[in-house]
Amino acid sequence: MASDIYKSYSNYPLHAKIGKIISAHSQNTRDVRDVVKNEIPWDTIQSMADLGCGYGWFEQGLTSSFDLIVGVDCLAENGPPFIESAKTHSENVLFKRVDLPAVLEFPSGSFDLVVCAYSLYFFPEALPEIERLLQEDGVFVAITHSNRMLQEGEEYFDFKNLKKIVERFSAENGVAILGRYFRRITEIDYKNSLIFRKGEEQDLAQYIDFKGELIAQDVDPDRVKTTMIEELATKGEVRLNKDDRIFLARK
Repeated sequence: MASDIYKSYSNYPLHAKIGKIISAHSQNTRDVRDVVKNEIPWDTIQSMADLGCGYGWFEQGLTSSFDLIVGVDCLAENGPPFIESAKTHSENVLFKRVDLPAVLEFPSGSFDLVVCAYSLYFFPEALPEIERLLQEDGVFVAITHSNRMLQEGEEYFDFKNLKKIVERFSAENGVAILGRYFRRITEIDYKNSLIFRKGEEQDLAQYIDFKGELIAQDVDPDRVKTTMIEELATKGEVRLNKDDRIFLARK
């Protein structure tokens, strides 16, 4: 199952295109990365590890410079675009193809900042290793979804398997999970909806197609796409929950 899901993250051009669709249809016009940036003491950050880094989405939103940036991802295809994204912020960029959770070959306390942006629900078992890698005064940032992200589709379909993935680390249980490894945890809600109106059926279809490997854990993605486009035609508007939560954790 996991290998099928990860296919969704292997096509950089498509992923970047979907990112633009999300931005164009977001009710919240503030970039979630800007919210994160305002909470991090950048004058103390010299080294960063991005776990589940993908193509470097988080790095594309940064303005700071680093002595070292390390990206870790299970997909080798994400290496070149990640390096391209990160090298504007550091002359020393590494990409490691690793199936997390795993022990990473770095000394304890190697990083001032560790980031998991929309990825920790795939490998919450990596938290002991994240705690080990983090400097004593470092910051761990996790951005994740709310359990309510599926609520509109759940009017028609049962996404029990997909919910199990999201619930491995979600807005609702994040504090309890992080509290096993970190003493100081800050939560920041990022309220948002994706709004699609008549004439924007193609964007809605492409967004659902992009989530196809995830949706397929429970139901035929084409059925979901047809149903949601019919709802758009009937109601004139479709709103999809995109509430997220940012966690900043310290030892």
